[in-house]
Amino acid sequence: MLLTASRLSKVLQLTLAVIKPDAVAHPLMLEALHQRILDNKFVIVRCKDLVWRRQDSERFYAEHSERFFYQRLVEFMSSGPMRAYILAREDAIRHWRELMGPTKVFRARYTSPASIRAQFGLTDTRNTTHGSDSVESAQREISFFFPDFCADEWLEKEEPSFRSGRMHYDHHSQIHTLSAPS
Repeated sequence: MLLTASRLSKVLQLTLAVIKPDAVAHPLMLEALHQRILDNKFVIVRCKDLVWRRQDSERFYAEHSERFFYQRLVEFMSSGPMRAYILAREDAIRHWRELMGPTKVFRARYTSPASIRAQFGLTDTRNTTHGSDSVESAQREISFFFPDFCADEWLEKEEPSFRSGRMHYDHHSQIHTLSAPS
C-alpha cells in the first residue's frame, strides 16, 4: 500500500499501541485488530510479540501501584503473549485513543460502539488494548517496549520519507518499510 503525499502532510507523531493477552489469545481477533490499525491509516513502524514477566508488568504500571486495580492488572498483563506496536500518523495519540474507545468497556459500548474496546473488550482490565495518553508517555512507553528504537533518529532520518509516501506495507514482517528509491 503506497500512501500519497497529499494524505500525509504534517509531521507524523509516534504512539505506542499494545494488544493485550485477552486478544492475542485469539488469532482471528489479533488479525482483525491488526487490520483495523491498517484500515485507520496508521503506519506500523515496529511490531513485536512478547510475554512479560511479573516484574515487567510491575515496572510498567508502577505509577498505578497504589490503585485498587494494580495487582489485577499486573497479573493479567503477565498472563500470556501480547503484541506491541509503534504506530505513526498525524496526531497518532489522539487517533489511536479514539479507535480504542473508553477504558471502561461498558462506557465504550454505550458511547463509542464502533471502538475496539466496545467490540472486543471483556472487562475494564481485559479491555483488549493499551495506548499512550500523551507525547511524554508515548516516548517513555515506546522506550520500555522497544529499548533499541530511537524516536529522535527515526523522526530525523525516516519520518520525512514515510510522510512523503515513500513506503510500502511488508506483509511478511507486518510493518511499513521505506520503498527503494526509483
